[in-house]
Amino acid sequence: MTTTTTAIAAVTVLVLLALALSLKIITQYERGIVFRLGRLRPVYDPGLHLVVPFLERLVRVDTRVVTLTIPPQEVITEDNVPARVNAVVLFNVTDPVKAVMAVENYAIATSQIAQTTLRSVPGRVDLDTVLAHRSALNADLRDIIEKLTEPWGVEVSVVEIRTSRSPSRCSGPWLVGLRPSVSAAPRSSTPAVSSRPPRSCARRPTRSRSHRPLSSCATCRPSWSSAPTRTPRSSSPADGHHRSTPGALRSPGRPAGG
Repeated sequence: MTTTTTAIAAVTVLVLLALALSLKIITQYERGIVFRLGRLRPVYDPGLHLVVPFLERLVRVDTRVVTLTIPPQEVITEDNVPARVNAVVLFNVTDPVKAVMAVENYAIATSQIAQTTLRSVPGRVDLDTVLAHRSALNADLRDIIEKLTEPWGVEVSVVEIRTSRSPSRCSGPWLVGLRPSVSAAPRSSTPAVSSRPPRSCARRPTRSRSHRPLSSCATCRPSWSSAPTRTPRSSSPADGHHRSTPGALRSPGRPAGG
């Protein structure tokens, strides 16, 4: 008698445990997609449902509106002006079966489509349109994203460009290709000789009457070294005396005529 009672109690506990694992509650904002042995079952509406363990698998789909914030995207407008734009996308699932069967993860897929579209659409207009006519861009973005996500059972309700920064605030390695390179400019084979040192030179060259000017600045040295130099003329009084009186070199005792 004791053995029979124990067996009945064990069976009762197992049945209650299996029943507790089988009962699933689906909330009002959810829909249940059930697979029985790999095959799709009808959609479970909100309420209490029985799901057989190890035979059926339940996938919950949230039908509420999801707020998706798109990170700033670096774009180039039609007039070749770089800009940085970010936006907010609101979407929700309208067909739970397509959201599970047609795409692996509808939230990630919608996010990637929104980022790609946000980079491409502002590139078709100029910067003034991006900054001033946002309503038209929002409508275009919404139509394009909704057309791509409709096969997944996802409806895009709102696409709003939140901020758009001007090119003066944009910075990044991707702008290097847009800026003219100094090294790419044609260079002359002969360096230009300047008659004056640059104003940025801190030390001015010192001039001297006996030699050419010198400078300690590495920038000024090539220009000043190439300046023509003049040979200083001797101002010795002896030299002038010899030129004016050539007879002074003769002996003082002998006359000039002899």
